[in-house]
Parts: sequence; structure tokens; C-alpha cells
Amino acid sequence: MTILSAQTTDVIINSVKDRLFESYPNPRSMSEADICNIEEIIRSTGFYRIKSKNIKKTSEMLVGEFDGKVPNNMENLVRLPGVGRKTANIVLNHAYGINAGIAVDTHVKRVSFRLGMTENSDPERIEKDLTSLFPKENWGRINYLLISHGRMVCNAKKPACKECCINEYCRYYNQKA
Repeated sequence: MTILSAQTTDVIINSVKDRLFESYPNPRSMSEADICNIEEIIRSTGFYRIKSKNIKKTSEMLVGEFDGKVPNNMENLVRLPGVGRKTANIVLNHAYGINAGIAVDTHVKRVSFRLGMTENSDPERIEKDLTSLFPKENWGRINYLLISHGRMVCNAKKPACKECCINEYCRYYNQKA
């Protein structure tokens, strides 16, 4: 699901997940799938050709190198096609309860910059800035809070600054005021 999530919304991903996993319930069946069938199922997610290749190659690696199991460490996760630090951080936190870092998506990037938590635009540097600000045991929760805040309050086009409960701490709001 995290490979599918690139450049699309949760609503779209949720609309294809059941069909995809009913058709291919495990890495072995996915690795043996006809790539055209995967493409057909995930077409609506955008970038479906590259995502299909990544899903199939990842499934092949999971079967061939990891006994059909998703790795539980950053080093092996980022070796999988279509998996970068953001995806690996999400998988480690949600699947294994491991706080290896903070997943920097578009919401985390925007909110952390507006709040003055970072001056960087590179996701790896933003992650480093954020992990230095918060205790490791809170990284998963911080990730969720920043994403939620970015979706519901601090959106890209029209942030609800006046209604924001943390606007007094916000560099963006205070520069506008």
C-alpha cells in the first residue's frame, strides 16, 4: 500500500486495495502475477506502470531474499524497489512499532517549515531536523500529528491560521500578522 501511495490520495488507494489483495494475497502470488493484471487493478492510482513494476519486483525480492516477509529494518527496506526513507519509516512504525525516523511527506514538509522546525526543503534533512527536536519514542505520533494538521488545518492553498490552535508558535502565521 505504501508503494501505491506515492503521488495519490488515501481515498484512491483504499479504492483499489481490496481488489489487489484479493487477487494477490501474498508476496508469492504477487511475484507470479502478470504485470498487466496488476496495472489494470491499480491504474487509477496514477503512475501505475512504474508502481506495478515496483510492486512485482518488491514481491520477487520478498520471496527470494526475505522468506516472503517484509524486512523490519531500514537498510533492507530501502533496497526494495519503490521504497525510500519515507515509505520505510511508515512501514517500520505501522507494521513493527519501530521508530526509525519521521516520514517526511508533503504535509510534514509544509507544516514543519511553516512552524519553523526546519529551514530545509530536502526530506532527509527535514527528517534529521525533526528527529533532533523530539524524543525517539514520540516520532510515530509526531509524524501522525504533523500529517493530520497539514491535512485538516495547515493545508497548502488556504491554511486556517486564525482557527489554528498553535498559531501563536507559527512562523508563517506570525509573519503574516
